[in-house]
Amino acid sequence: MIDVGYFDTTLWEFGGQYLSSDHPSGRIIKFPNSNVLNAAVYNYSWPVFPYIWNEVKFHIAYGSDLAFVAKTMEEIAAEEIGAEMIERVRSYRDLLANTPVDEIEVQENPVVLFRINENTWVEAIVRYLVDPKEAGRVKTSLIQKMLARMNAEQGRVMFPKADNR
Repeated sequence: MIDVGYFDTTLWEFGGQYLSSDHPSGRIIKFPNSNVLNAAVYNYSWPVFPYIWNEVKFHIAYGSDLAFVAKTMEEIAAEEIGAEMIERVRSYRDLLANTPVDEIEVQENPVVLFRINENTWVEAIVRYLVDPKEAGRVKTSLIQKMLARMNAEQGRVMFPKADNR
């Protein structure tokens, strides 16, 4: 947030049409305070819980070693953010306990999920909790480390390949 005035509010734009992530675009959004009751406002600075859920997703072939992929992604994410995530999840659980959404199961460590993709690939997704100011750096680090480890194991993980470049 930049400024809250009597008649209007000024915010940084996150993402937007020029970026693919939740990074400030450099543009500002100014809107009348009456819009707060009519539109969604995303707040990354709530002091009670200043974290967001984030994911790293890879498309892999059906013939990949899914157990190896899950283990690799979970281990690397835990190495990168595991200790901080445990405390963040405990705080998240405390907040959930005071809401109608108190029965959701939330793991203390990064979790890998698999989904079938409409393009005939399997999506391998690791979900984790992160400080929004660190989200881009953490995601980049995770992708680099995960790809390095999975590519080092020839034949265990098969990624989409195309020669049309």
